[in-house]
Amino acid sequence: MEVKEVLQVKDARLFTVRPETPLSEAVIMMADNDIGSAIVMDDGKLAGMLTFREVLVILAKRQTERRVGPTPPIAEILVLEAMDRDPPTATPDMDVDELRRMMVDSHTRYVPVMEDDAVVGIVSFHDVAKAVLEERNMENKLLKAYIKDWPAP
Repeated sequence: MEVKEVLQVKDARLFTVRPETPLSEAVIMMADNDIGSAIVMDDGKLAGMLTFREVLVILAKRQTERRVGPTPPIAEILVLEAMDRDPPTATPDMDVDELRRMMVDSHTRYVPVMEDDAVVGIVSFHDVAKAVLEERNMENKLLKAYIKDWPAP
């Protein structure tokens, strides 16, 4: 199975933010749309990824800084300060097993899918697990039907 097959069975909407977007606005957009990530775009190009992991890291960092002095509230933090600037990416033709290995090795739950310099989608660990499960279920049904129709000796 290839990444493009995973993209075909999921919602094709891409949620994007700009690096200078206030983090609070990005968090609200993510929460309102029940998504765990947003693609950060700058001048039509991938600039990074923002996931709830990066949000938690920057908030924890700011809370730690608060102990030694005043820190700005979340409304003053920009996406640029929190985003992953160099996220791993996939291509539509990438094998899903290779993608899973990359996601596990890099501890990444969301991966932008790139075709040349264009973002064509995003796959989550959940999307991959669901696609693999559905593929296995189909294989099992086909094997059971084949065995059931096996000719008698």
